[in-house]
Amino acid sequence: MQLPVVRKLSIVIPAYNEGKTIHYILDRIKSVQLIHNIEKEIIIVNDCSTDDTEEAVQRYISNNPDLNIQYYKHEKNQGKGAALHTGIAKATGDYVVIQDADLEYDPHEYNILLQPVVDGHADVVYGSRFMGGNPHRILFFWHTIGNKFLTFLSNMFTNLNLTDMETCYKLFRRDIIQNIQLKEKRFGFEPEVTAKVARVPGVRIYEVGISYYGRTYEEGKKINWKDGFRAIYCILKYNIWDRD
Repeated sequence: MQLPVVRKLSIVIPAYNEGKTIHYILDRIKSVQLIHNIEKEIIIVNDCSTDDTEEAVQRYISNNPDLNIQYYKHEKNQGKGAALHTGIAKATGDYVVIQDADLEYDPHEYNILLQPVVDGHADVVYGSRFMGGNPHRILFFWHTIGNKFLTFLSNMFTNLNLTDMETCYKLFRRDIIQNIQLKEKRFGFEPEVTAKVARVPGVRIYEVGISYYGRTYEEGKKINWKDGFRAIYCILKYNIWDRD
């Protein structure tokens, strides 16, 4: 078996009103030494923030000229999914990983996601908050039940056995994700991309356990119960009605 050559990882960060914390996540990304000396490309998409996110990013870029940061912004707020569409389209790495701008996920675990890839096993890797022995902040019972229900429903249609479809940490081979036509502009990205990547002929999907440092709503968490109902709709839509 010929092992894949992974030279560069594109890290796509959708940002909306993350001016107070985005430098923390960028510091963590900067400090990560990727396995096999894989290069990092950081792509930040500012989804028309109303705070000082743009100033914070530009300041960080000026203070860290050695870091490969590409910055884009939407002139109108379109949603997390739309920001991901922009970032994915701009990616030039061999693989693409999604990174929220908050502090809920630990960039030092990119290597956990990359390991099945560099070992020659995986094309797509999901980081599960519900498997493995890594730290998890204890929050929101009903969110956990909701996430597990959405994963179960998604698995019914995709015939995958994921434990965490709604996870932020998803790693894709760039040619696969860039060839998928994505439509959802808000939090419907997760069920849509899962439905569509599951239909890619011969795709090898793996799942690894990751840590989770969840935020409360007071700390800036944005997803709510309405997004859960949208996710149910998207699972049905992209597995039954809209299979393009």
